[in-house]
Amino acid sequence: MAATIPADDLQQTPTRLHSLDALRGFDMVWIMGLEPIVIELAKLTHWRVFETMAVQLVHPDWNGFHFYDLIFPLFLFMAGVSVPFSVGRELEKGTSRNKLLWRVVRRGLILVIFGIVYNNGLNIKPIEEIRFGSVLGRIGLAYMCAAIIYLYAKEKWQIFWFWFFIVAYWLILEFASAPGFAAGDLTMEGNFASYFDRCFLPGKLYLGIHDPEGLFSTIPAISSGLLGILTGITLKKTGLTQMKKVAYMSIIGVVFLLLAQLWNLDFPINKNLWSSSFVLNVGGYSLLLMSLFYYVIDVLGHKKWAFFFKIIGMNSILIYMSKKFIDWPYTNEAFFNWLFQLVGDPYNLVIAALTYLMIKWLFLYLMYQKKIFLRV
Repeated sequence: MAATIPADDLQQTPTRLHSLDALRGFDMVWIMGLEPIVIELAKLTHWRVFETMAVQLVHPDWNGFHFYDLIFPLFLFMAGVSVPFSVGRELEKGTSRNKLLWRVVRRGLILVIFGIVYNNGLNIKPIEEIRFGSVLGRIGLAYMCAAIIYLYAKEKWQIFWFWFFIVAYWLILEFASAPGFAAGDLTMEGNFASYFDRCFLPGKLYLGIHDPEGLFSTIPAISSGLLGILTGITLKKTGLTQMKKVAYMSIIGVVFLLLAQLWNLDFPINKNLWSSSFVLNVGGYSLLLMSLFYYVIDVLGHKKWAFFFKIIGMNSILIYMSKKFIDWPYTNEAFFNWLFQLVGDPYNLVIAALTYLMIKWLFLYLMYQKKIFLRV
């Protein structure tokens, strides 16, 4: 039976958000193995629900938004939410800001290095063959900048910097472009962010002329991290009841979604550019998901159902990096080839995808039991 939190406990500062671990696991499970299950079911059944979901699990070519575009920025948002609970707790203990600054910078740089390793492996390559832009690299840089602002700026100034980065980014792309293109050109070849990366980002770009995790488009990603930090501050406040926190997140989430659609008319929602309208769009969805998970898990106390996601969320970087060092498909075939043969075509592909996800989860469960977590 779910436990109801007493009214007196509403004013206590939470030490850990169970909902944050669960939401992080929900986010990671899609790229961990849930995506191919949905896609195979769509191919086999042709049911509209699976076909609709399968479309949402593919990135748009350029402008537009699908659910799959939310996975990356949601993770960055949650990295921000954790800052007031981790860095903030150390500040409350009396740890100096300069000491915490080093920790924040170190963590950010480690994530950048992890991202380079994820892209290129451990083999030594010429610089021109190395891709420096990465998912973990963007999370590391955006988290680092947002956390530094948190360390040295009051909440009202954090709000200022949130808007400053996305407005400034919009104005730059609105009035600048690559040489030979009209001001405000937002094509892959003509936009200023891609041109900046072609000039200053070393190594190779993911698409040759553009990198979706480039350097210049990391500027608005800082706002995604700051939104998470501001959400974490709200969740940590002792002067607000839990239901008010849920209401604030939900209302602001809806407002952001509406503003994103308005901004989309001039500055299209675009993950590749991490456009300002994209920041508001994914920020709105992130707030709504955070409010839902927080309400169900931390307010109502329904925690058991989220255990599956919690196991993933508590070791998300480990399972993400493992893809480069563990041949998961081979492990899947080695243990369950007999099952695939027993099921036969065409549903063996669905079973294969399910067992692929199960093996990864069991690996994380073992790490959880042994209390082994990859911390950065």
